[in-house]
Amino acid sequence: MTAQAILLTVNGTAQAVTAPPATRLSTGLRDHLGLTGTKVGCDAGDCGACTVLLDGAQACACLVPLAQATGRAVTTVEGLAATPMGAALQRAFLHHGAAQCGICSPGMLMAASELLAAVPRPDEAQAMAALGGVLCRCTGYRKILEAVLEAHAFLGDAPLGNWPAPPPPAAGCAVGARIPRADGVAKVTGADLFGADTAPADALWLRAVRSPTPRARFSFGDWAPVLARHPGLVQVLTAADVPGRNGFGIYPDIKDQPVFSTGELRYRGDVVCALVGDRATLDAIHLDDLPIAFENLPPVTLAGGDALHDRWPDNLLTTGRVVSGDAEAALAASPHVAGIEIETGFVEHAYIEPEAGWAQRVGDRMEVFACTQAPWMDLEEVAGVLGIPHSDVRIIPSACGGGFGGKLDVSIQPMLAIAAWLLRRPVRAVLPRSESMASSTKRHPARITARAGCDAAGRLTGFAFEGAFDTGAYASWGPTVAGRVPVHCMGPYRVPAVAARARAIFTNNPPSGAFRGFGVPQAAIAQEALWDRLADAAGLDRLEFRVLNALRAGDATATGQVLEHSVGLVACLEALRPRWLALREAAAAANARGGPRRHGVGIACMWYGIGNTGMSNPSTMRVTLGPEGLVFHNGAVDIGQGSTTVLLQIAADALGLPVDAFRLVLGDTDLTADAGKTSASRQTFVSGRAAQSAGAALRDAILLRANAGPEARLDWRGGTLLVDGRPLALDAPLEGIGRFDPPTVPLDADGQGIPYATYGFAAQIAALLVDTELGTVRLQRIVAAHDVGRAINPTLVEGQIHGGIAQGIGLALTEEYLPGRTENLHDYLIPTIGDVPAIECILVEDREPLGPHGAKGIGEPALVPTAPAIFSAIRDATGIEVTRIPALPHRLLEAMPR
Repeated sequence: MTAQAILLTVNGTAQAVTAPPATRLSTGLRDHLGLTGTKVGCDAGDCGACTVLLDGAQACACLVPLAQATGRAVTTVEGLAATPMGAALQRAFLHHGAAQCGICSPGMLMAASELLAAVPRPDEAQAMAALGGVLCRCTGYRKILEAVLEAHAFLGDAPLGNWPAPPPPAAGCAVGARIPRADGVAKVTGADLFGADTAPADALWLRAVRSPTPRARFSFGDWAPVLARHPGLVQVLTAADVPGRNGFGIYPDIKDQPVFSTGELRYRGDVVCALVGDRATLDAIHLDDLPIAFENLPPVTLAGGDALHDRWPDNLLTTGRVVSGDAEAALAASPHVAGIEIETGFVEHAYIEPEAGWAQRVGDRMEVFACTQAPWMDLEEVAGVLGIPHSDVRIIPSACGGGFGGKLDVSIQPMLAIAAWLLRRPVRAVLPRSESMASSTKRHPARITARAGCDAAGRLTGFAFEGAFDTGAYASWGPTVAGRVPVHCMGPYRVPAVAARARAIFTNNPPSGAFRGFGVPQAAIAQEALWDRLADAAGLDRLEFRVLNALRAGDATATGQVLEHSVGLVACLEALRPRWLALREAAAAANARGGPRRHGVGIACMWYGIGNTGMSNPSTMRVTLGPEGLVFHNGAVDIGQGSTTVLLQIAADALGLPVDAFRLVLGDTDLTADAGKTSASRQTFVSGRAAQSAGAALRDAILLRANAGPEARLDWRGGTLLVDGRPLALDAPLEGIGRFDPPTVPLDADGQGIPYATYGFAAQIAALLVDTELGTVRLQRIVAAHDVGRAINPTLVEGQIHGGIAQGIGLALTEEYLPGRTENLHDYLIPTIGDVPAIECILVEDREPLGPHGAKGIGEPALVPTAPAIFSAIRDATGIEVTRIPALPHRLLEAMPR
């Protein structure tokens, strides 16, 4: 279609966009006008990230042709602050922690601004209706609702960032304060640069050609005719073009996933080849136009099939095991025994930002800018596939629009690096939503059988667990899941005899990787159901049964580890008791009225080991003072959880200066040290300790230079450091480096050892109603008590709890990834703002001596107990035992008593 000059008004300024009339408005804003604050998560109107105002009404810019915007007024997030209420809304988002990763924030802000222009003080129902078209995967929506409902309180005349936020905490008082995100302004103004938001102007585009089938052999024909027909196609990359190792993977000795496949395709996301050229050319090429012949092969499932890899002839990747005492004898002697079999399916990360980024060769070095949770792991993978030293690779993390474990494995980075290396041109890629969902890792599907027993008084006696986890076509995080599950599968309880085994098994399904819990959420569903059954059999209240059996300080776990500190489960349960009793009383009264809607209240607990399982898990942080000022070099990637802010609070208090004295350098592997991956709920605990040590080390260096005592007061005024009121003379820069590696002991063949230095604990209550005629579940309230050690920033901790609960709701009730069928955000159903009920957070602070100021982690603990609590409540309401997860309406109806 011929390009035309299309006139429109954007943020109050007349603009002309020269493009075909059918071009998406989102493309016109981003690619032609450089307004990348409008984000694109699906190009289908499903996620709402691209929401803008069109003549004052919200619209998905990806669904509006430019021609329909002719002569109309378009407002994007970049223009939101032009109105007093728009700026107030942005301030409210900052104050309430309503922006986490930030990828959905522009869409949320624009949708809310339409409402607030008409109704400055809306009620919750109005706000939920206004925001219903925008999806968020991080926040759990509750903080967003708080911000919208209170936006009117933030009206003022000063520019964003200068009003009305209170001054930062005084020196030494940052820890425990509810300060706004240090990187928050960029998120609410749309200035954050995600992987798709920037690239060199002369960058070529890369498009991966992926397997159309779960398993096949393939061969290439003659590429010459294709290259001749498409002059804009610069290069076709295959396995023969890989300069170094044609494989990647999480474990150093398991690089089993090829960058480009070499004859056999093992799942629908495997890469056959990559096309590099101009974007229009690549978009016009269809798979049928390519000289690739496919021969389908029978797919391997958990039930069996051919060996997928020579190294694992039986398709068994690995087995994890914990044995303590004689579980079978204990169960045989128990007055009460319960058993269960459950099956869970694939769960998609569904981060709103698909994988995106670019790479360029700079001399003999490679630079990659992309969304990631683990820049130093990316560095190792890129160096390996290029066959160059690690020192010749630089990873620059983009803003990361959600991860949850799915952006730990590399995705586009190796392909981009190979293309840029060989062509000596910048190369970029942005995965379409369907390709992202087809190719990325998932939560492990599991088939679990478990039995547990207790004595007549309700004390646990024995526990036996068997889990088969579908690790998909490649290893990914399968060994981690198989190792972590047996440690956790009995839950945070005293169990004298345990026999637990978890196996990771190869199939022709998508690789199963890390997803907020590494298999523990699946195991918790089975284990907590057994505790409900045993409590009922023993005649005990379900909460009191858990109090009776809860781990306490001084207890030994099934791995033989004695928990000496920070074991806050009993405190969590005691904090829940009043809510538990009140909610159960209310449910009983409602059920007494009869009818098809049955009310239920459920409870579940969890524990979660912080960091890697029984292996080294270090982080290094660095703080410098020199000509560039006071700089915090922080390599921990913030994917929305708030580590940028939390680690700054810790470092600032250790140094003795306020947080606004620091300049931040984040993520870049050339400028920061390896802080480890953002996973396993480790950054606050591990990197926090390193940040604390770095701040303290710089303070020591400053005091030594100033010849001052340990009680000296530091002040930062106008870029000058004062020690006890006197300017510090610097003849050379000073630095403080901190490193922390939690003390652990590897597990032996029976799973005995010290797998984690500390654990998070939690208990959650779910109150809901089940419509027994429709099979639907409506959540009414969730109460979450979490032992976080110390809440460094309570607002961010609450936000993590909300977000984890929302993902737990999806795991329990709506989310089921079916390869080839649910590879978009209208068939794959993540919770919307209407699906997340009121959440009450109770923060328990049983301090961990190893943690910074006693802190532990919260990212994964927030999710683990939610689904088990929901299933407990469904059981309470209906008597139904949910064994096929998620509990979709047709499954509940099939299980209803006839």
